[in-house]
Order: sequence, then structure tokens, then C-alpha cells
Amino acid sequence: MKPLSIATALFGIVSTVLAAEPRQSKDILPKDFKPPQVFKNANLVHIISLEKNYAKEQINAVIENVSPELQDEYYVPFTADQLSRVGGFEVKDRKDAGAGRFVADVAEYDPLSDVQYYRIRLPTPLKAGGQQTLGISFYYLRAYKALPALIDQTDEQYLSYEFSIYAPSAYPTLKQKTEVKAGSAKIPDYTKLAGTGDVPEYPQKQGTKLTYGPFDEKPAGASSPATVRFEFTKPVIHISALERDIEVSHWGGNVAFEERYTIQHLGANLSTQFNRVKWAQSQFMNPNSHALKELRVPLQVGSDDAYFTDTIGNVSTSHFRSNKREAVLELKPRYPIFGGWKYPFTIGWNSNAANYLRRTATGGFVFRTPFLEGPKQAEGVEYEHIDLRVLLPEGAQNVKLLADIPESSIIEHTVGLHKTYLDTIGRTAVHIKARNLVDEFRDRELIITYDVSSSITLRKPFIVFASMLAVFTLAWAVGKIDVGFSKTKQA
Repeated sequence: MKPLSIATALFGIVSTVLAAEPRQSKDILPKDFKPPQVFKNANLVHIISLEKNYAKEQINAVIENVSPELQDEYYVPFTADQLSRVGGFEVKDRKDAGAGRFVADVAEYDPLSDVQYYRIRLPTPLKAGGQQTLGISFYYLRAYKALPALIDQTDEQYLSYEFSIYAPSAYPTLKQKTEVKAGSAKIPDYTKLAGTGDVPEYPQKQGTKLTYGPFDEKPAGASSPATVRFEFTKPVIHISALERDIEVSHWGGNVAFEERYTIQHLGANLSTQFNRVKWAQSQFMNPNSHALKELRVPLQVGSDDAYFTDTIGNVSTSHFRSNKREAVLELKPRYPIFGGWKYPFTIGWNSNAANYLRRTATGGFVFRTPFLEGPKQAEGVEYEHIDLRVLLPEGAQNVKLLADIPESSIIEHTVGLHKTYLDTIGRTAVHIKARNLVDEFRDRELIITYDVSSSITLRKPFIVFASMLAVFTLAWAVGKIDVGFSKTKQA
């Protein structure tokens, strides 16, 4: 396949196309807005996964147009608190995997209302009586509360999660059920309901799964608060801020990465002071611990020059392994991180530009990189704020961006200039801010296309050469000046 064809294909498979200007504000709806009752949920399955340190919710629904007119906007309600913590909102057609992701955004109408909505735009309007199968998925950050909130450093950690047994819906639902998958089979407490028919009590428990329902017709907005408490022996890793810098060099054939993290443990706090002797003794038996002891960061094959620093300086407890099959940076913080503790640190590495950069048949460039990399942990990692900056070569123009993450997670993007060492006009900088993502998006790609003319490419070496030539010429001229004192002849 020709390079130009590759670039064209890349543009076609990515969902979110970003213009070079800052994002515009969303449409503001009337303050008295209520979703029109033009749909009903013929069948709905609500799946809540608590297996990682963020909650993942999926709503699989068969919706039907009950109005006589064509309809293409479906609304999903959230409370104001939920909306501030929800991220990664995506919608697909459950029956047609090739249909791609639907457009979904926040419907802004009244910032003081406790009920907010995500608006889903159907790719094809539904006619009267028509049905569409939706697969809605999203994540909640800061989802759990530790219960008890204070434990000893060797105690088991338990988390609780609050939810509604009936799936949040702005429309009536004819039939539904809710499944809760906990992070452990140890579930000492959960909300129970009186059953119907052959089922004496809800939920039905099987290992780590609780099943509520099926339930018969429920009206729009129906809610039944519930809580589940389960054992979670892993750390609850929350990254409150990630600053990710990527510098692309054509002359050096290199791409340099640097990531600055502010990491928090949102699990149970210690009830007493940390005992290092007890901690050292427990490591010989290697028990399950809710403390964060290490992080594993897979990198692009061929990466090198990795480093790991914190506020004190270089952290020597890291290990970097790179060969033809893999590149892994293994990090061990200076101390175990328990609930309520924070740990800011920085990692960085270099990689061959050939792994990320391709040239098109028209002379332009296509740069591809994961939007997120970072730690890959069995317990998962959540990101509250992401600040991504890509420095392109000096003089890059006609910049186009494509991000394979939900558009609702991107809060700002700009293209500007950033001046660095020996720059003349400044390097083109792509700046993207996002929020509320999880590590399940760590391999989603950011694609940037741009052009660099030959004259601009040669500008820097020419200016450097001219500057050095001027310095040597000046030095030669200064050396020719006679600053000595001559003797005067006396009469």
C-alpha cells in the first residue's frame, strides 16, 4: 500500500476529528428542557463491573420509536455529581459492529439542575415503530468509598459502591435486569430486594456476580438506590494529573517522551503510623497488599534511554528491559503508597522516529502515537486530567488532528508555537487537554498530519552555519586589530 493510501485509511478509521482551532462551546438547550418521550426501551441489560479501581457500566438496550415522526436523538440521564466523574462515554450498534461509534456529547441546558444528560445522535433517524440496538459504555472515576475508612497496613481492604438497581433512563423500560460484577467473591454486604414468582429474593449471587431482575415495566427516571461492599486487595490507583510531552525531531530521527504524574491512592487510609519493620517482614511472605509497590510501563519496541525521577532526584529502584520483542520500564517508588498517600514522579524515554513517523506520496508527514501509554496494572489506572503536548518540527503547517478517544472527553485543543533551543520562528505545538479516561484507552491512537517545506527544513542548519561563520569572521577581524602601544621617537 502506498504511503498516501495508508494516511487516507488512518483518517477513515479514527472517530474524533479535531480542527486546528480551539473547541467551540456546545449548544445550550432551554433551562426547562426535558427529553421528549419519543422512545421506549423494549429490553435493557445493565452491567456494572467493579473488577478494577474504576467502575465500568454498560447499558445494552433495544430502543423503539413510539412517535409518529422520525427521531434521531436519544438521551441518557446522570446526576450532576456523576457527570463530573463520568468519562469514556461511547455508543455502538450491538448488531452491526462495523457501524462505528455514534456521536455522543453532553447536552448543556441548566448548570444548576441535578439531572444532566448525554445526547446520542443516531446515524440514521428511526421511523415510527423502528428499533435500534444500542451498546452504551462509560466509566466512573473516584467511584468507591473505603469501608472501613481506616485499617491497619496488614488488614484486608473493603470498598463500597452506590448505584441504582434500575438503569438510568429518560424513557420507560418494558423489561430490564442489572448485573453487578464485584472485584472479589467476598461480598459481605449488598442491598436485597423481595423477589417475585419463583425468585424469593434479589439479587441472585453466583461467585463474584449479583443479578437483580428481570423486572417488568418501569417508568422514565425510575431509581432504586443500592450499595454493594466487596473485598479489594489491590491499590486504588488514581492519577489526578498527567502531563505528557512528545517532541518529534526530523534531523535527529528521534521522538522524545516525558510524562509527569501526580498519583494518589484512594483506598482505605492507615489507622496507625506506617511501620517499616512490619512492612519489611511481610515482604518475605509476599501477601496480597492494598499498598502500591510497583508500576509496569510497556513501551514501544526499540525504546531506549529510559529514566525515572521524583522530587528528590533519580530513583534507582527502576528496571528497564528492552530487546527486539519488548520494551518495559518497571518502576518501584521509594516507599509503598498506602491509602490517602500521593507520589509525584516523572518518566521519560526516546524512540526511533521510524516507529511513529511516515511520509506520504505528496511529501507530507503522518505521525502516529498512543494518546495514553503509562502504567499497565491488573487493578487498572484512572486519569482525571490529561495534558498532552506534541512538539512538531519547526515550520510544520497544515496540521490536522485525529484522536481515537471519545470526543466528550476532550475539553480543549489548540495548535500554536513553542520556542526551544536554536529555533527561529518556533516549533509547531499541538496541545490537547482531556479528562476522565482510564487505562482501557491506553492504546487508542492520536494521529497528526502536517507538511514541512524543504526551505523551512533547511532554515535552521543555514542559520546555524551563518551564525558560526559570523562568529569566526568576527573573531578573525578582532584578531587583526592591533591594540599594542608603539614607541614614539624622541627628537
